[in-house]
Amino acid sequence: MARLRRGSDLDGGVMTTFYTETDSPVGPLMLAGTDDALTVISFERGRRVPRQPDWVRREAPFREALAQLRAYFEGRLRDFDLPLRPEGTAFELKVWKALVKIPYGRTISYGELARRIGNPSASRAVGLANGRNPLPIVIPCHRVIGSNGKLTGYGGGLETKRWLLTREGALAELELF
Repeated sequence: MARLRRGSDLDGGVMTTFYTETDSPVGPLMLAGTDDALTVISFERGRRVPRQPDWVRREAPFREALAQLRAYFEGRLRDFDLPLRPEGTAFELKVWKALVKIPYGRTISYGELARRIGNPSASRAVGLANGRNPLPIVIPCHRVIGSNGKLTGYGGGLETKRWLLTREGALAELELF
């Protein structure tokens, strides 16, 4: 499972945000973060996090993330082990921590995810938090589907969600219904 890390530079200094871009089977991806944690994965298609003018292009901070993403896309990796620092509200962080517990190749509904975080009536809020996930693929929001078993919105587009679930072997199970 991916590790979630919260925090910032406790010395009060300015943290440099680095970024790199890479091709993938689901289209170009942009990764952003600091020297010690990944903070963003952005799709070129679909919902995109805009690169900021003060970000510095550098691949070195992302070598491990790029290697793990490559292994995942090739079907050789099921669980990411990366230092992550997503930024969000306390509720969003709670949802994202629950997302990393959904096993590879499995799906759950938004309602089930709401129950798992102890707030069964919050399926819509869970859906919004899911949509704000800054680290898709690594924090596997693609594993959440509608209560009717249908694929629902995804920041990288439904084609990307379908590709990821097919790669994990979860889509064949859904198409039986």
